[in-house]
Amino acid sequence: MPFLKQFKRAALLLACAGFNASADPVDTSAVAAMASSSAMALGWQQGAFIEIFVRSYQDSDGDGIGDLRGLTQRLDYLQALGVKGIWLMPITASADHDHGYATTDFRAIEPAYGSLADLDELLKQAHARGIGVIIDYVINHSALQHPLFQQSLQGKGNDYRDWFVWQDSAPKGWDIWGKDPWFTTPSGSYFGTFGPHMPDFNMLNPQVVEYHRSSLRFWLNRGLDGFRLDAVPHLVETDAVNWNDQPESRRLTKEFQDLIKSYPQRHVVCEATASPQIYADPKICGSAFAFGLQYELIKAARGERKAIAKVADYFKTAPLTMATMLSNHDIFAGLRVWDQLKGDTARYKLAAASYLLQPGTPYIYYGEEIGMAGVAGLDGDEPLRAPMSWTAEASGFTAGRPFRAMAPNASTQNAQAQASDPASILNFYKAMLKLRNSLPSIAQGSYEAATATGQTLSFQRRFGAELSLVVINYADSLRTIKLAKLPGQARLQPAYPQDAKSAKADRAGRVALTLPARSVAVYRITAEQAK
Repeated sequence: MPFLKQFKRAALLLACAGFNASADPVDTSAVAAMASSSAMALGWQQGAFIEIFVRSYQDSDGDGIGDLRGLTQRLDYLQALGVKGIWLMPITASADHDHGYATTDFRAIEPAYGSLADLDELLKQAHARGIGVIIDYVINHSALQHPLFQQSLQGKGNDYRDWFVWQDSAPKGWDIWGKDPWFTTPSGSYFGTFGPHMPDFNMLNPQVVEYHRSSLRFWLNRGLDGFRLDAVPHLVETDAVNWNDQPESRRLTKEFQDLIKSYPQRHVVCEATASPQIYADPKICGSAFAFGLQYELIKAARGERKAIAKVADYFKTAPLTMATMLSNHDIFAGLRVWDQLKGDTARYKLAAASYLLQPGTPYIYYGEEIGMAGVAGLDGDEPLRAPMSWTAEASGFTAGRPFRAMAPNASTQNAQAQASDPASILNFYKAMLKLRNSLPSIAQGSYEAATATGQTLSFQRRFGAELSLVVINYADSLRTIKLAKLPGQARLQPAYPQDAKSAKADRAGRVALTLPARSVAVYRITAEQAK
């Protein structure tokens, strides 16, 4: 290709992609220098994260839409809650300006959310409070309106045709979640796993891979602490039968993980619904959401014995790096916890304790910590994405008119009211996160002696010389739980609740503990043998 043509092609790519040479240094020594430091302390990733939909969190300018400045104003609340990380749902410019996963510019902030300078200030203030920030990064697809796809639409002669997945005519026999993923245009048919508005990139094209690598570096060089990589099993679809979770998708995911973690203290978590435990392997992603476990956690909180047993068994085989949750922004993962448990606050707390005290990195969906309900009558995922209930009135979220209806239980389940009630869901979450933050065994320890007996669950967590015991009674009545496999003559000192009675195991490491109905107890175990 003649030099002039190469130059023009490169210039168009940079313009379409929103490249900024000063923000995307090609000098490897400059990149290495930027990557040599981190604002976060070693091991911050073992703390709990909160998942935040910026649009619904806090409005700073009265337009009814949450923004980055509003989130920065709420960092003291998040620090007091005890989270160590924030996952921001898509904040890049999108075609829908709401859902966020139809990206139109991989290097620009959604205008309603603010500017890159606002993100820089958020990172600065979050880091000052010991909180890391990761963002959603959508690799699999762009928006239909993305400049590169609009170029691709022009036909076979266009330089960007091969950046997306095209066929002259739509192949037959494809079915992804009950729908045909091929969409016809005058210039051919393109592939869109998630619908016509989000065409898939051709991830077998090295230029596309480098485009995403470069965009990831753009954010990392600004000081971002990592990414949640969206829909990684769908990066490459081989054919109508072998379309999900192909080896090539796993290889690409590992490449992206390696790039991100070449920057010190960065974190990566993957969305891989079909095979989450496989993607949690460090040879692929290192951490992945434990889809399926959230259903068992909710059923266990209701007292269902089979589910309690499944919760006990999960981390006997699953990687301890799994990302756990009770629900998230997707309706397929479940309704808001409040709605699933029908407002039963005692069982709500059991669900929270079950995953906040187990291994893995817990992700709290914003508003979960105060018992926000979903908004009925809305379409798709919208019932899960109401503005945060800071006070009983919408004025806690915005000085204007909220872009979406507030949660129906905001009058009681709001942050202001919950903070002043010692028995609230919010204060229970704070207590559980305080345990994670003060006991390394809970945050990053092993998982031992997990036992489900009827409607009770017990397990031990060990880190170095520190050993902790967690016991949960899901029953509606008092239960005496007989435990074994403790160090001989071990002393059990209550870590939660503080007024619980201490206990002592016999020489064989056995002890009987009595727990009230629907309650949680955490003990620190001290014994010569525990060291």
